[in-house]
Amino acid sequence: MPIYNARILSIDVQETRRYAGLRKAQNFGEQNIRDACEEALLLLDVRGAWEVYDYDSASRTVASRPPFTIAGKSIIKHLDGCEKVICMSTTVGFEIERAITKKFECGEYLSSVLLDAAATAAVEQAADAMEKNFAAHFAKDGFKLRWRFSPGYGDWDLTQQAKLFKICGAEQIGLRLSSAMMLEPRKSVTAVIGLEKISAQKNFSSEKKSCATCDKLDCPSRT
Repeated sequence: MPIYNARILSIDVQETRRYAGLRKAQNFGEQNIRDACEEALLLLDVRGAWEVYDYDSASRTVASRPPFTIAGKSIIKHLDGCEKVICMSTTVGFEIERAITKKFECGEYLSSVLLDAAATAAVEQAADAMEKNFAAHFAKDGFKLRWRFSPGYGDWDLTQQAKLFKICGAEQIGLRLSSAMMLEPRKSVTAVIGLEKISAQKNFSSEKKSCATCDKLDCPSRT
């Protein structure tokens, strides 16, 4: 199973602000956010893993071992017409999580929240970087990507995390799965990316990944 290792050179300050719930806080000190991003860079341990499987759109089955049958209207619709799927995982490691927890326990609540937000921005950047690499790689074989879709998005039930976890290389990069189907370390991502032939009639290339595609209306990160 291929392993992805890359260094993040900078963390998006505006995304960090958004994840911290400060999007509308115009008077909040920007330097505090920048400092959190700089601190996070020193703590990141970016790793990723992925595998490609054939996908039967009609039966909604990923041809992994064991086979994985997708359940959920939103994910089924999203993968409609795809011939293959990429099952991926990525993380920024345990060290930054320990630092976030230590700050909170020491009463450094603001610093803890900002570092947590920076870590979230970082793992999303890592996943984005993997996605861009996939796009370039699979274009050579005549495929284009649908954007990544994770358990918990839309109506894709989080309970399917367990099956995805087994086939996306998560254990190879040190991830664990709790009984509540939560990834450990917390700043980690698992996802499925659909691959369709470029000649396919349906065109999802202009479809933008956004909060508009998710039905979690009460999410604090919603734009």
